[in-house]
Amino acid sequence: MEERKNLIVGQSGGPTAAINASLAGVYCGAKHFGFEKVYGMRFGIEGFLNEKIVDLDETLNSELNIELLKRTPSSYLGSCRYKLPKPEAGNEVYQKAFELLEKYSIGVFVYIGGNDSMDTILKMSEYAKIIGSPIKFVGIPKTIDNDLPVTDHTPGYGSAAKYIATCISEVVRDSNVYDLKSVTFVEIMGRNAGWLTAAAALAKNSFNDGADFILLPEIGLNLKEFINILGNRLNEKNNIVVAVSEGIKDQNGNYISEDEGNVDAFGHKMLSGTAAYLAKKIKSELGVKTRAVEINTLQRAAAHLQSKTDIDEAFNIGFLGVKAGIEGETGVMMYFDRVNDAPYLSIVRKCDINLVANIEKEIPRGWISEDGFGVNEKFIEYAKPLIAGELSNIVCEGIQSHIVSLK
Repeated sequence: MEERKNLIVGQSGGPTAAINASLAGVYCGAKHFGFEKVYGMRFGIEGFLNEKIVDLDETLNSELNIELLKRTPSSYLGSCRYKLPKPEAGNEVYQKAFELLEKYSIGVFVYIGGNDSMDTILKMSEYAKIIGSPIKFVGIPKTIDNDLPVTDHTPGYGSAAKYIATCISEVVRDSNVYDLKSVTFVEIMGRNAGWLTAAAALAKNSFNDGADFILLPEIGLNLKEFINILGNRLNEKNNIVVAVSEGIKDQNGNYISEDEGNVDAFGHKMLSGTAAYLAKKIKSELGVKTRAVEINTLQRAAAHLQSKTDIDEAFNIGFLGVKAGIEGETGVMMYFDRVNDAPYLSIVRKCDINLVANIEKEIPRGWISEDGFGVNEKFIEYAKPLIAGELSNIVCEGIQSHIVSLK
């Protein structure tokens, strides 16, 4: 710590309602463990390479601002979807990056993000080994998709799941208003893993009804069979709500989405239009009123429905990520290891980044209902603790307050 007295932190990938809580944890951890300066990368590694760097001591300098940051959705520092090249000696991108790390006297580099962000930690730590740099690189998980391997769950998922379950319960109420036959499709994010869509099952409890069907990308959809099942269900009840993942596929593995669109820097197809396609198809086949509801970006940053469990864990894992860095750990991701279900308890551990980067975790088949149109009690037991608790709001003029945005 004598020579490299500072820490830098960045955020990457899609925003969540909890990623800033992890940033708050990193900042508080850095101050607790004695770093002189805590810098933030504006717009992730891409912004960092352009020296868009801010001194977080200037904005996170009060307990109120830390609490506001924890309650602020999206990415306070800004984000990016930038894929680093293969780490090789003499590569200009890495030379620039490590020159900047030297310039700002960085000892620990912390990056908060999902699968692709862990790719950044992997490559930066590999290059550090090539050139013999002592800088430590630590990844903090973040994704509403909950599809990172090794970790029991990811920060951001609990709050997004809470929001989705609430939306589904309200859509069910709305769909029951009129005495006519209808099918409402609610499209939920999830390309290859259905963790978010599965959260629709959490809407059902002693007071609320849930979705009638949950269509997951893990199960290939036989559309003709599903239309027949829907028709039979409409003989039993007027209004049906279907939670559908944006990434559902047919039995041949092809995306059902109307618009497969473009791909991002990591080659992922950018999907949308699944609910609209199914609504149009069902209206044509069954002759009933249909509606497509796309929650879209609202599910990523719904801070008004933050899970307290999620926010507390997000803060703690950021804090402990700093501790791992000063203890000499590098090329690692921090993760949650669930040690008890009732009462719920998870502890923070670390793993080799190679076990995580560019790998997706799907819902186990044993957690999906036998007919493939829902989830079973194993998923419910897993997910319920993650949405527990509410954070107290900081309100100004009737609206939940957030930290002032960076310029």
